[in-house]
Amino acid sequence: MIALSLISKVKRSLVIISKWEYTPLYFLTIMMLVMHFATIMQPDSQSMDEVYYVPAANSILHGESLGRTEHPPLGQSIIASGILVFGDNPLGWRFFSVIFGSILLILFYLICRELKLSRYCAFLATTLLAIDNLSFVMAGTAMLDVFCLTFMFAAALLYLKKKYIWTGVFIGLAMASKLTGVFTLLFILAHWMLTNRKSVKEMIKATVTSGFTFLASLTLLDFVIMHRLINPIERIGHMLTYSRELTFALYKSNAPVQLNIVPSRPWQWLYRLDGMAFLTMDMTKIKLLGSQMVISPETTKQVMYCLYEMIINPAIWALIVPCILFVIYLSTKQNKPALFALCWFSATYIIWIPINLITNRLTYDYYFYPAVVAVCIGIALLFSRINEFHVNNHVLRSVQRMITPLYLGISILFFVFLYLGNVWFRAVWAIILFLIILYYLDRFQSPKITRIIVSK
Repeated sequence: MIALSLISKVKRSLVIISKWEYTPLYFLTIMMLVMHFATIMQPDSQSMDEVYYVPAANSILHGESLGRTEHPPLGQSIIASGILVFGDNPLGWRFFSVIFGSILLILFYLICRELKLSRYCAFLATTLLAIDNLSFVMAGTAMLDVFCLTFMFAAALLYLKKKYIWTGVFIGLAMASKLTGVFTLLFILAHWMLTNRKSVKEMIKATVTSGFTFLASLTLLDFVIMHRLINPIERIGHMLTYSRELTFALYKSNAPVQLNIVPSRPWQWLYRLDGMAFLTMDMTKIKLLGSQMVISPETTKQVMYCLYEMIINPAIWALIVPCILFVIYLSTKQNKPALFALCWFSATYIIWIPINLITNRLTYDYYFYPAVVAVCIGIALLFSRINEFHVNNHVLRSVQRMITPLYLGISILFFVFLYLGNVWFRAVWAIILFLIILYYLDRFQSPKITRIIVSK
């Protein structure tokens, strides 16, 4: 009797869990965490901008300097916290990047639901963000962008919930991680102008709070690191001056040795699928060269090889322009999710075009990372609309039902192909993830659920 009662309780619990809205989100998040931690030690040396931020985090940890002074200290301090807890190794460097990347997925789903997207659309958009290779790599690398974007997401969610003071706090934290966090304020102002121009006082509160939080965070962290007060205005001036000096002209004149970091113009990100190679040292070749090795571009080419590339998932990249055009069309119909996506895309991607043209500032492919969010929403809206389209022909209806599963299957194949790790692990993971996603999308999909809610 006791055993039967226990089994009955377990069954009831499983039924409750299966019906809970957030169950598929947590399944997806856990699976992505498993993938991150399965390869967190690869590469076992510093790659990409980790060569800057890991030493900077160590210097912060030991109170030797403010780290990379061209950036605010919050993101670098978070990396330092990982090193403090787990040691000066790949796990310590990347641990909090992975955690923030997982929180980012949860926040994104909540944003989609706050925009009144259906569970189908919200889960599809979140899945696409999770399996985007650029987003995945950025969330597993000791760089500042994932911290900044997570705070940006938190600010956007709070803004949608009309919690303006807390919106300002998280905008300030985004800016304290990386100065591009200010794009959140641009997004909110653009979205507010297009949707609700009544709460002027609330927007002023959010703006003032963001500035205060940024200055307070900058001053406090600088004091904690160096044990003395540092003028925040001078610090900000130094950051802006450094950023202004990073131009394409400077890049060409210096002939950089960093073979994997090649700048690109913002408009190139749309028509040229290119990534940034994660290079690692071939220790066998280094030992063979021994004392004869001389550091130069030529020897660097000999001892380094490409481990993997940080690149937008090709399936997502191929739909950037069509989906943004679709989002613009829906925005003219006052579609709330589309307006959000359009404002976000403008504030995180389009803004780089005039900046680049006016200042000739260096830009890189991975700067598109925050804008992937808008593309994922656009793709979800597009496929939801395709599924809603009424088709009488039986054959065409069968094709219509296959479009989303086929696209997801292609996206997952691209993702696992570009992912590090054992081939069998990748194959099994891809099959399990694909089946879970299809199961929940099928459960969410009904005429009532998939309807795109349009706010007039």
